[in-house]
Amino acid sequence: MLTSRQRTSIRLLMVEQTNDQVLRLHSLKAAVINCRTVEQPSHPPTPPSCSECATKTQAAGGSPPTQSASRMWRSSNGNMRIDTPHSSIISNPAGQQTIMLDHLKKEATVIPTPPASSAPSPSGSPQMPGATAPHPPLQVQDLGKSVIEGHEVEGKRYILTPPQAPQTSQQSPQMPKMPKLPQSAAPKPPQLPKPPQPTVTEVWTSVKLKTPVLTKVTTSAGEQTTYCKPTSTEEPHPSLFEIPPGYKLKKPSGHL
Repeated sequence: MLTSRQRTSIRLLMVEQTNDQVLRLHSLKAAVINCRTVEQPSHPPTPPSCSECATKTQAAGGSPPTQSASRMWRSSNGNMRIDTPHSSIISNPAGQQTIMLDHLKKEATVIPTPPASSAPSPSGSPQMPGATAPHPPLQVQDLGKSVIEGHEVEGKRYILTPPQAPQTSQQSPQMPKMPKLPQSAAPKPPQLPKPPQPTVTEVWTSVKLKTPVLTKVTTSAGEQTTYCKPTSTEEPHPSLFEIPPGYKLKKPSGHL
């Protein structure tokens, strides 16, 4: 099973890949508006970078916060890697896979990550007869631009609402009448479950480097804030995004 830190790292990688897809869609739309004939959409190159990150985790119960350090690399071809003291998570969008490395056990787990669907259908698009409009699982809000520690950043808020349990409307079969019980002995009606709390992820991305500078994830379990300070813009070595020699390949056990 994945730890909460690994889930957060993978979620951060997925958010960054979503940002890349949005930027590519905007560049393609601009080419169409300007009436330019483009055989293949030209994607802007991804600036390589390396960042030192610090994460603060505050549990919902009010316990003392915990601190952890990590490091993040990003190559010009879109590969990303996040290192923690004992593990690493590598995202390979072109290979459609995520690699999890356990440095203590020297094990590698490869998780297939199919590409995200293209742009969502417009609100006026027709629907299949008899189909109900699904509730959007992910909402994206634009937070504008700001400056964090001297870095010009632009913010996005991602609200992920978990699906609610389906409500059944089946009528219970008629039962024979029973003698009335005293009010004190009558069973209490069952309480309705509370609606699931959405996961809110706020990401402030460097305008120049296209990497996250400040990320805040709020769930029912608490809040986790990660600040990343860019330290280098050199191209990382390709071996950083590969399984190291001597690591045993392990089958994935568990889902996000």
